[in-house]
Amino acid sequence: MDCRIEKDNIGEGEIPENSYYGINTKRAQENFALGSKNVNLKLIYEITLIKKAAAMVNKELKQLSEDKANAIIQASEEVIKGRFDQEFVVSAFQGGAGTSTNMNVNEVIANRAIEILGGTKGDYDVVHPINDVNMSQSTNDVYPTALRITAIHMLRKLSNSLAQLQEALQGKENDFSDVIKLGRTELMDALPMMLGQEFGAYAKAIERDRWRVYKVEERLRQINLGGTAIGTGVNASNKYIFMITDTIQELTGLGLARSDYPMDITQNNDVFVEVSGLLKACSTNLLKISNDLRLLSSGPRGGFGEIELPQMQVGSTLMPGKVNPVIPEMIGQLAMRVMANDYAITMAASSGQLELNAFMPLIAESLLESLELLDKGIIIFREKCIEGIVPNKDKCQATLEKSAVLATALVHHIGYDQAAQIARKALREDKTIREVLKEDDVLSDCRINEILNPFEVTKPGIPGSIGMPEVSEILRRDLHELK
Repeated sequence: MDCRIEKDNIGEGEIPENSYYGINTKRAQENFALGSKNVNLKLIYEITLIKKAAAMVNKELKQLSEDKANAIIQASEEVIKGRFDQEFVVSAFQGGAGTSTNMNVNEVIANRAIEILGGTKGDYDVVHPINDVNMSQSTNDVYPTALRITAIHMLRKLSNSLAQLQEALQGKENDFSDVIKLGRTELMDALPMMLGQEFGAYAKAIERDRWRVYKVEERLRQINLGGTAIGTGVNASNKYIFMITDTIQELTGLGLARSDYPMDITQNNDVFVEVSGLLKACSTNLLKISNDLRLLSSGPRGGFGEIELPQMQVGSTLMPGKVNPVIPEMIGQLAMRVMANDYAITMAASSGQLELNAFMPLIAESLLESLELLDKGIIIFREKCIEGIVPNKDKCQATLEKSAVLATALVHHIGYDQAAQIARKALREDKTIREVLKEDDVLSDCRINEILNPFEVTKPGIPGSIGMPEVSEILRRDLHELK
């Protein structure tokens, strides 16, 4: 492979002739040869957008020549379109607070700009990665700003995905509103409920997550661009500091604002912990819902079997006919990963020292991975699981009738002790509550039907109260007054 020689203040290095990255990227590639994932391209594109904005401002301030600035702008646009994705080769896990990522972007833009101006890659007298592409900037204001912009875009996508999931759950709430089933607490028989009510509770949890994710964007809008290395703004003119914020606002279409104290944004990363914490809360709900669906669909003969999930793939290489709840299992593992990422973000954010946090690459990779996993995972969860769920009405009804929970509806009519005796007899003799009530002649068939009416035992109030003498008298008086 033909190579070119590039120099830095450490020495010389060989760079593949066709590569657009330079010696700084090459050293990072060698130093962080972890064989793991590279920097998230979404972050790369937003860093590049900042380079474009800086070139536009420095051109207007006549700090960059028009030809050089235009070449940097064109090169940046090509990077954002994905033309040079293969050139971003630095590991996501790197030392230096993101300097290697920033230099990777600087070098790719510089070498492409050199080509645009008719030069040869590596001839940095034409366009210099630091002097020109990184003019008036530092990794320490570019990197956190780019991360905030990337996170805002991804939060908006996630909020939309959560809204669609909420809508799907509400659809099931309506579809299953007449399916009565056994409710459970601590995995033990509890009270009757409608299957729709169960899904309605899921929808409410996701509604809160959607609102949290939607609102937390506001916490990311303050940026330290123009603060350079530690937030003091050295090597950036006052005109540049104000113009760069306006320009990045225009290019992103986001309501970004220059921090009134850039040093705070440069050294403190608690906002990312806050965002991650809300993603963890969302994951908590997703994990709970996915576990519930696995229980409710378990079987089909040996488990609850109250709902049926869409069959997505063969479940066993040994057991014929076995189908597993793979989508809820996927979303559960994804939720656990987000929780793990939250811990990593918490540790990294709290490990900053003095004027900078060296662990921002871990914060960035963990946060962006969580956002991406949740967005894509929730879409799959909705499309391949939630929307295709169907109830097993007969199994729901049979399980409820076999339990003794309907005895709770009798408490107001025959007292707790007698209701408990009926429940124990029903379980002991494997009979339904209805059968025991009829067998022992406790209540008339009419009163049994009134009290154990599915729509009576699954809503507030006393089941069967419409047939009670005192209530009937109240209704009679009300009717008389109306007449």
